[in-house]
Amino acid sequence: MRRKWHLLLLICFLYVSSALVTATAQTALQAKISIEFSNERLPSVFKRLEQVSGYKVLFTYDDVKKYTVSGSVRDKSIQEVLNMIIGNKPLDYHIEGQFITITSKDSVQPKIFDVIGTVIAQEDGLPLIGATVMVKGSKSGVLTDMDGHFRMEKVASNSVLQFSYIGMVPQELKATPQMSVTLASDVQTLQEVVVTGMQKMDKRLFTGAATKLDASNIKLDGMPEISRALEGRAAGVSVQNVSGTFGTAPKIRVRGATSIYGSSKPLWVVDGVIMEDVTEVDADNLSSGDAVTLISSAIAGLNADDIESFQILKDGSATSIYGARAMAGVIVVTTKKGKAGSSKITYTGEYTLRTKPTYRHFNILNSQEQMSVYKELQNAGYLNLADVYRASNSGIYGKMFHLINDYDPKNDSFGLMNTEEACNAYLRQAEYRNTDWFDILFSNSISQNHALSFSTGTDKASYYTSLSIMTDPGWSKQSNVKRYTANVNALYHITKTLSLNLISNASYRKQKAPGTLSSQVDPVSGEVKRDFDINPYSFALNTSRTMDANEYYVRNFAPFNILHELDNNFIDLNVTDLKFQGEIKWKPFKKVELAALGAYKTSITTQSHSIKDYSNQAWAFRAMDDATMRDANPWLYTDPDNANSLPISVLPVGGFYRETKYSMDSYDFRGTVSYNDVFKDQHIFNFFGGMEVNAVNRDKTWFNGVGMQYEMGMLPAYEYQYFKQGSEENSLYYTVDRTRQREVSFFGTATYSWQGKYTLNGTIRYEGSNKLGKSRSARWLPTWNLSTAWNAHEEKFWEPILPYVSNMTLKASYSLTADRGPAAVSNSRAIIQSYNVWRPFTSIKESGLMMVNVENSGLTYEKKHELNIGAEIGFLNNRINLAADWYRRDNFDLIGMINTKGTGGELTKFANVASMKSHGIEFTLSTQNIKNKNFSWNTDFIFSHAKNEVTELQANSSVISMISGGGFAMEGYPVRSLFSMDFHGLNESGYPTFINENGELTVSNINFQEQEKKDHLVYEGPTDPTITGSFGNVLKYKNFMLNLFVTYSFGNVIRLDPVFHNQYTDLDAMPREFINRWTKSGDEQYTNIPVIADKRANQQDPYLSFAYNAYNYSTARIAKGDFIRMKEISLTYTFPKTKIAKIGISDLSLKLQATNAFLIYSDKKLNGQDPEFFNTGGVATPTPQQYTLTLRLGI
Repeated sequence: MRRKWHLLLLICFLYVSSALVTATAQTALQAKISIEFSNERLPSVFKRLEQVSGYKVLFTYDDVKKYTVSGSVRDKSIQEVLNMIIGNKPLDYHIEGQFITITSKDSVQPKIFDVIGTVIAQEDGLPLIGATVMVKGSKSGVLTDMDGHFRMEKVASNSVLQFSYIGMVPQELKATPQMSVTLASDVQTLQEVVVTGMQKMDKRLFTGAATKLDASNIKLDGMPEISRALEGRAAGVSVQNVSGTFGTAPKIRVRGATSIYGSSKPLWVVDGVIMEDVTEVDADNLSSGDAVTLISSAIAGLNADDIESFQILKDGSATSIYGARAMAGVIVVTTKKGKAGSSKITYTGEYTLRTKPTYRHFNILNSQEQMSVYKELQNAGYLNLADVYRASNSGIYGKMFHLINDYDPKNDSFGLMNTEEACNAYLRQAEYRNTDWFDILFSNSISQNHALSFSTGTDKASYYTSLSIMTDPGWSKQSNVKRYTANVNALYHITKTLSLNLISNASYRKQKAPGTLSSQVDPVSGEVKRDFDINPYSFALNTSRTMDANEYYVRNFAPFNILHELDNNFIDLNVTDLKFQGEIKWKPFKKVELAALGAYKTSITTQSHSIKDYSNQAWAFRAMDDATMRDANPWLYTDPDNANSLPISVLPVGGFYRETKYSMDSYDFRGTVSYNDVFKDQHIFNFFGGMEVNAVNRDKTWFNGVGMQYEMGMLPAYEYQYFKQGSEENSLYYTVDRTRQREVSFFGTATYSWQGKYTLNGTIRYEGSNKLGKSRSARWLPTWNLSTAWNAHEEKFWEPILPYVSNMTLKASYSLTADRGPAAVSNSRAIIQSYNVWRPFTSIKESGLMMVNVENSGLTYEKKHELNIGAEIGFLNNRINLAADWYRRDNFDLIGMINTKGTGGELTKFANVASMKSHGIEFTLSTQNIKNKNFSWNTDFIFSHAKNEVTELQANSSVISMISGGGFAMEGYPVRSLFSMDFHGLNESGYPTFINENGELTVSNINFQEQEKKDHLVYEGPTDPTITGSFGNVLKYKNFMLNLFVTYSFGNVIRLDPVFHNQYTDLDAMPREFINRWTKSGDEQYTNIPVIADKRANQQDPYLSFAYNAYNYSTARIAKGDFIRMKEISLTYTFPKTKIAKIGISDLSLKLQATNAFLIYSDKKLNGQDPEFFNTGGVATPTPQQYTLTLRLGI
């Protein structure tokens, strides 16, 4: 009975609705219309008729465009008006409801229906937001929503719909009730979807400065560290390859430095999740060569083939959504996803050969030239039996004297006869040896990278899964790497309004590197030291070529052979990275979307330094062959509790096993709401807001296992004196460091645009961090942005010049962003540490408490105001595209040191007392020079210029910090400024002279620790380049593609390698400058190369080492860092699909690529020194010249 009542009610409802519609239509039909025309074209007449009648007139433009009409009507019905307009023209009309359809009499009567459809991008299968759908010949149209959906009501079956989107090739399709449209990219236009990591925006509504890079276009095959591929690809982004060792991060700057003591590193965001480093390595320490740099890259575990694109956010408008994490820019990485309706298996194989370095590129003396210098050293009182036989370091002369004293009782003979003839013959053999250390320590071994991916999808779910294996036998000895990655990306459309995206990434890396200790700078003498350094590259450049690679010489008082040492002193690195994230999106209403993202990341790194029993480093701890060596060896121990005791070894057997373990766990949660709407097809409004919580836990443990007997199955055998010595020195043999970082933020951004022409955007973010001061004003910070854009090409008046200037967007933004400051600064509360009080004897031992820093409740964020003005212009139907930006930055509240009166418990403390300013201009010019069926030629030119200046800073820096390393800061100069000692030539004895802190001309009276008087230093320039860019050409002929890519950098200075010393050994290699060294009085007028100081000079002046170290840091040892490099030459052949389809293959290509092919230009003073690389030893090596063969196969 109830069902009958429901049926009756439904029939009544339909009847009433029909009656209302009919009544409305009848009322409209009976309405009286008045209108007049004068020789007016029908399209215009029909538009006017719509305005006065209330009807919607549908017509095909081509059917009516050629007809005109003249006349007038008053108080006529719609039928009478249409009869008068059409008259004797071959046209018909049909009235249905509120719609009038005009058709040609020859055509079939069209049907009227609603059109529902979706517009997606061909490149990635993602929906296009704000695409325009128009009925051809009319102004009737709609925009797609945030899911790419659109709906048009009452469309005639003979209508043609036009689909367009900036950056895409337009399409015209006949209207059908259900439509799915795919638009292809117009490669010559600027990328038109901006991915900020939190949201995706139509670029017409985006008001910031950003650059999108397709990973497939910039990827350098054979270079597994994908961040290096960013060099020269985006305006305003500087990439310096300060070390080429795998795992080390390049020094990346987005629009230059943003902090004085902070790192100025950009924020990495992968699939919407911030990537934290397992340990925080300052950008200035990336070139240090220390072992920790091997884990300095946040994305070393990402497989390059899994990356879809990079979006580099540069100005405050683009980065403001990240607030206090984004002052130095944001690099957003989007990984690949599965596509609905397609299934594909893809394999990529890369085979890379690296060329060995060669001495012809360097100005190192050959063995014959080197031997002549040794002869001079011998004449100057060095290299004699008394000094060399028990010296801490000795080479060919030391070996000769040892052979002379090496008696073999079996043969009743010595290793070498002590005669002038025998000695000369031995030295002559070394003179012509000319050992090629590069050839011995480096190899042309082939590294391989194999990646396999699976992609599939339906309307309900899509998947992308990949596996990769990278094996690198090593460019140099003990530098092999193996990396394994896995990636799964699953997207589920649970319902039409509910979706779930699950992503997991895993990577494992096993790496080996030469054993190394951290480098140190002697603040007194100014010498940079690294004990027991066995870096192959540094060894080849600094070791005499007279030596035999198969012989043992002496270093650190112990036998040394580089090949033996590399086998017995090495670092094993095991890195595991895991990331799990899930994002759920729900649309409770058509225009509202709620999203929740959660992510967990963990990274565990174990760095095991094996110093085996018979390594030089272990031998040095027990080298005491006689009293002379015993008294001179600093690695031996003298017990202070025993009067008149002799030095003893604290390591009589075994070696060391030193393990450093880094672990990091991070948790991220973000909840967001977005609202997107279009009012009356003209007013576009977007809102995006939410909150985010981040937590990072870092732990570091270090353990020094002494007396490890590797030859006895890893059996420890330690002496108590080792720990007694450490206790007396107050050193630690294990440490545990823990840090906890917590952040909470709330954010919102709103965008309004009228017809896509005029856009206004505002963003605000409010956040807090446990790192900064306890007071609310210090710990919590609001950041914001205001920006606007004008798409001039959308204006009507622009239509006549569209073929010539096809795209014109002007934009401006002003923002406040921030940063938490240097990683080492964290005293929101008083920092009190326990420590062991130094006592001269182990019998007295106690612990204490030390006030490291008092509470700094006012310490707050470093801040930056930025003004950005930009333009994007396309010419000749986008065959020429220009993007240009000018910006000005004012950085304030920067953290620096301040002197206090000491009443608060500190003489100096960190405070927000510094400031700096910067400005720059950048532009990208892309041209399509030639394009026809078989041949195309595209060119890209990128130019960036950035300058900065410290405007306020209380610098307590010493002279040595200003002249060494990567530069320092001083008020009135750039952030990373390099200064030099003022070299004033050689004196009459051939020694270098300088102006010291007192304004006096001196040889060695130099105070490297001076902090007040620094006016005597000479400013050389910044160490960061001020001009960067690239010039690329891509030529395609049929199935061949040739890519020529050149990068350039100008405006910075670099310090030449410190090769001059007051004393040399027969281990040392010397540069060719020594050929022009001072040798006799009067030479100072012709040369600036100082004399080889003789033994008497060193005895007379105990500080003569200061002079030679000052010379290494003087104006005589500076070169320009400018260079132009042929970064990539590649040739690709893509097999025709018609031929390979027969064997079941969808894609097949071969590519041959040369990377870092050669330097086109660099300063002649460098003499082979790479302008990007700092030869600091340790684990650092330059980026090599390499050749890669790549096979890509798709099924």
